[in-house]
Amino acid sequence: MKTNDLSSQTLSPHSSKAPHSNADTANADEENLLPRLTRYLKQGIASWYGPKFHGKKTASGEIYDMYAMTAAHKTLPISSYARVTNLENQRSVIVRINDRGPFQGNRLMDLSYAAAKKLDLHQAGSAAVEIKAIAPEQALAQMQNTAKTQEKNVYLQVGTFGNKKKAMNLKNKIVAHHLPQPEILPSTHKGSTLYKVQMGPIKSPENAHKLNIQLAKLGITATQFVSETDQKQISMIQ
Repeated sequence: MKTNDLSSQTLSPHSSKAPHSNADTANADEENLLPRLTRYLKQGIASWYGPKFHGKKTASGEIYDMYAMTAAHKTLPISSYARVTNLENQRSVIVRINDRGPFQGNRLMDLSYAAAKKLDLHQAGSAAVEIKAIAPEQALAQMQNTAKTQEKNVYLQVGTFGNKKKAMNLKNKIVAHHLPQPEILPSTHKGSTLYKVQMGPIKSPENAHKLNIQLAKLGITATQFVSETDQKQISMIQ
């Protein structure tokens, strides 16, 4: 049932369902949601969370990776994107909402360690920020523009696992359906390794849309855009 509560809806970076399926309604809801979602603009305090939660499940069911560009928010739809700007230094990052929180004080958002470090708020622990919800295609365009200036690329991450065998199973499933072969990238922290399954690089929104449609037919819908710099483990917390 359609609702005005953003927290009850999930926004996917693609629409990929067959005609006359139940997903047509979901796609229509998504199209109606986007204009309201992208009006979200707030300022407040953001904090970050890291090692204690690394490798544990998020509200989305995904494994939390402190080195991924993600965030927890109380109401923004899970799998939606936001641009977060540190008001003290004007640094900005694009994050994907994949968890709920924060549940302490009056904070608006809990950032991953990676996002907090790029905003230079990881040492202070929190900072005043501006949070602007953006559509997936806007997120991709902004990430590609940033990556281009750094002579890097943007990829589509299709899964994160704490078990290498599960990552291999997903890779083999994709290859078996004659799609581009994914790469498995390990990220280790304090003896715990997460295995990220990524495809790309993504050359255009059309490229991403087509790939997401093909993946959705295999039941793979929890995808996200990641920059090439996000593929490598960010330096450990000192």
